[in-house]
Amino acid sequence: MKNKELRMKKLLKKTLELVLPIVLGGFILYWVYRDFDFAEAKEVLLHDTNWWWMLFSLVFGVFAQIFRGWRWRQTLEPLDAFPKKSDCVNAVFISYAASLVIPRIGEVSRCGVLAKYDNVSFAKSLGTVVTERLVDTLTILLITGITVLLQMPIFVTFLHDTGTKIPSLLHLLTSVWFYIVLFCFIGVAVLFYALRKTLFFYERVKGFVLNIWEGVMSLKGVRNIPLFIFYTLAIWVCYFLHFYFTFYCFSFTAHLGIMAALVMFVGGTFAVIVPTPNGAGPWHFAIISMMMLYGVNVTDAGIFALIVHGIQTFLVVLLGIYGLVALPLTNRQRK
Repeated sequence: MKNKELRMKKLLKKTLELVLPIVLGGFILYWVYRDFDFAEAKEVLLHDTNWWWMLFSLVFGVFAQIFRGWRWRQTLEPLDAFPKKSDCVNAVFISYAASLVIPRIGEVSRCGVLAKYDNVSFAKSLGTVVTERLVDTLTILLITGITVLLQMPIFVTFLHDTGTKIPSLLHLLTSVWFYIVLFCFIGVAVLFYALRKTLFFYERVKGFVLNIWEGVMSLKGVRNIPLFIFYTLAIWVCYFLHFYFTFYCFSFTAHLGIMAALVMFVGGTFAVIVPTPNGAGPWHFAIISMMMLYGVNVTDAGIFALIVHGIQTFLVVLLGIYGLVALPLTNRQRK
């Protein structure tokens, strides 16, 4: 009876991990697009989208993941792990696609790929992923700091209009945008709680945490620091250009400058922290709200967010499928 209860609890937990992010993203998308004319979005997609610019922007989306895979291999080398570069890249492809199903599961899945194909310690590689995330966090905080200093009035207006500034209690309780932000924060809190519970479970496995720590400290042993810095900068430059060049796909955003793109890029980057599939919902909310501050009407901003997010998500799926197909083909000789 006890085993049955444990299985039921485990099944319920797995179900919630899968369903809650979808529900949260769906709720936010519903509020953002509840009065939206999807027929107009279809018209823009079919007849008013410059696909040459869109394809050009996707190139940078691919290279962002390739550079991430190459950088990851650098952090594994101090652990005497030398996986194939292509395996690291394909593992990253798969990780992004996996996170569309269960947010943040990609970090675990890419470590599993190297454990399977290159005999890399799962715990140690997970530690290097933690290190990577710390480096990326510092990088985006630096980018954010510079952007906020350069565009302070825009951020102040954004916080005011979305109800995240602290005005009257009545204003907060009647603002739809405030509730969207509130649900985003709740989603992030649930994500961190789930991660804490997961780490608590692994702490009971002898040696696991020590192996993770060894992976975290691998950054000290990286042999080519300038190359590591180059990869880090290349990753974030590619992410930015992946977003920025989509402005030229539409007549109503082509006039927006690089600073506007940088502001939206920062806002969108923080929005995808919310555990929904590829940031669906929070990302749309952030981009639409900020784009309106630069004079784009709500309908056009909604069209932009819907099309760009949809196509970029489709790219993630395609790369994930490629990674799944390529890995067994490029490792046949090892079997």
